[in-house]
Amino acid sequence: METESEPYVRLASLRQLHQVMADMNTARSLADTLQTVADGAVHALGYEMAAVNLVRQDGDLVVAAFSGNSAAEALITGRVGSRDSWDRRLNMGEHWGDLVFIPHTEGWVLDDDDVPQWYTDGPAPRFEDEWHPSDRLFAPMYTPGVPGGNCGELLGVISVDRPRNGRRPGAWGREALQMYAFQAAIAISNARLRANMQRALVRLEREQQALRASEESFRQAFEYAPSGMAIAEMGGDQHGRILRTNDALCRLLGRPASAMRRYSFADLVHPEDVGTLLRTSAEGGRAELRLGRRDGTYVWVSLRNSVVADAADGPRFLLTHVEDIEERKRRELQLAHRASHDSLTGLPNSAELRSRLSARLCQRPAHAGAIDSLDAAYGHPAFDIPAGHGFDFAPGTDGLDAYDHHVHTVAPEEGRDDGTKGLAVLFCDLDGFKSINDRFGHNAGDAVLIEVARRLSNGVRDGDTVARLGGDEFVILADGLGRADAQDLAVRLRNEIIQPIRAEGRAVRVGASFGIGWAHCGMTADEVLKSADERMYVEKRSRPKQHRRAG
Repeated sequence: METESEPYVRLASLRQLHQVMADMNTARSLADTLQTVADGAVHALGYEMAAVNLVRQDGDLVVAAFSGNSAAEALITGRVGSRDSWDRRLNMGEHWGDLVFIPHTEGWVLDDDDVPQWYTDGPAPRFEDEWHPSDRLFAPMYTPGVPGGNCGELLGVISVDRPRNGRRPGAWGREALQMYAFQAAIAISNARLRANMQRALVRLEREQQALRASEESFRQAFEYAPSGMAIAEMGGDQHGRILRTNDALCRLLGRPASAMRRYSFADLVHPEDVGTLLRTSAEGGRAELRLGRRDGTYVWVSLRNSVVADAADGPRFLLTHVEDIEERKRRELQLAHRASHDSLTGLPNSAELRSRLSARLCQRPAHAGAIDSLDAAYGHPAFDIPAGHGFDFAPGTDGLDAYDHHVHTVAPEEGRDDGTKGLAVLFCDLDGFKSINDRFGHNAGDAVLIEVARRLSNGVRDGDTVARLGGDEFVILADGLGRADAQDLAVRLRNEIIQPIRAEGRAVRVGASFGIGWAHCGMTADEVLKSADERMYVEKRSRPKQHRRAG
C-alpha cells in the first residue's frame, strides 16, 4: 500500500489527533492550550501554518497563538482584528459545514482590512483543486454545543494556510478540521473555566486572608481596648444576653468574663436607668447610666451601641462600648451642687429654695380675681370651696385647667385646729449675730453660721428643707404640719440655736427669731417667703431686746 493512499493518511492523522487532543485537555494554562491548538493544526492536520484568533471581551479578535513559521509568528502574534472585519470574512466565500473557504478569486477584497494576515509566495495553480497562495480557510470555534452546529457564541477562529500536499482539503480533510475546531473550542472553554476558577480561588484566599487579618485586628482591638467592650445578642428570646466581654469591662464591674456571660445589661443596670437602656438598645444609640458592680455599688458609664448586621439575615449582634464616666459625673454633680447650694454652710441656696417651693405650688388662675370680686359683693364665697383649697375644675371647664392633675397645697385655718396639715415655711433670723462679727471677726461669724446650719439640719425630719436665704437668714420648709406642730418645731429649733457655740477658741451665743408662714396654691414662692418674713419681724418686735439672745 502506498504511503499517500487515503487509508494510511487517515490512520496516521487519527493517531496524531488523539495525541493533540490529549495535550489540549491536559495543558496547564490557557496560553498553553491555545498554543497546543495551533501546533496541532500544523502537525496533526498537515497545514503549513496555523493561527488561533481568540475573541476578546470587547468582541474583537486577537492572534493569541501561531505555529509553522517563526517570521510570521513574530509579525502578527498579539495583533487585533475588528469584529466587523471578521464577521465579513465569515459571511463570504464557500461554506463547508462550519468552515469558511475564501478562494483567491474573491479574497483580494480583504487585502486592505484590519485582520492580521500573512502572505506566501508560490506559482499560480495548475490544477482546479490546487491551493493558491491567496486562498484563505477559516475554522470558527463556538462555545460547546451540538457538534456540527454553530448554535453557541463565537469563541475564536482557527486560520490555516496551505495544506502540505498543496491541494485544497477534500471531504475527509474538511470534516477533520471541523471536528478539530469543535474539540479545540471545548479545550479552550475548559481552560478558561480552570483559569477563572484559579483566579476565583486566589481571590477567595486573599479575601479569607484579609478577613482573618481583620478578625485578628478586631480581636486585639476588642480584647486590649482601654475601655469596656461587650458583644450581645440582638433579637430572639436571648435578646441582650452578653456573649463576650473584654478585660477592661470585667475590671470595671469587678466580675469575671464567665460570670458576665450569665447576664444581660438589663440585669446589671440601675433600676432607675432600665428605660434608658431599653431605648438605647433598640435605637443602637448612646446613653449615660449606672451599672452594678460585684460589690453592690454602681458606676456611671457611657454606653455607645453599634448594630452589627449580616448581609443576608439583617441585624445580628450589638457591639457595646462602655466608658467609665464616674469622675465626670462626680464633677458635674459637684458643679450642680455648687450652683444650687450655699458654699459656706452646704445648705440649699436662695435659688434652690424658691425652686423647691415653686414645685409645690400651682399658679393662681386669671379667673380667680373675678371670683374674689363675687365673694366681696355677696359677702360669702361664690362657690362652695373650703378655705385654703385651690380650684379643681375638669379640663376644658371655665379655663381653670391650671390646677388639674395637681395635689394642691393647703394651709391650716388661723385660730382653728381642724386637723388640716400644710406646708409650713419657717423664716429664721439670728439675733446678735452682727455683734459677733464686729467683736471677733468674720471667721468667728462664719463658724457660727456653719454650726447653726448643722443644728437646724439635725433638728428637722428627713425630707424637710433647710436653706440659707442669705446673711444670717435661714428658711425651713416642713410639709405635713398643723399650726401647733409648726410652733413646736420653731421652739425646738430656737432652743437648739441658743446653746453655746465654739468659735475661734471661745464660746459665743446667738438668739433666733422665727416667723411661720403657710404655702398654698395660688401664691408665688416670693409671696410665701414675704409672708413668713413679715411674721418673723412681728415676732422679733414683740419680744424684749434682752430676751432675743440668751447669754
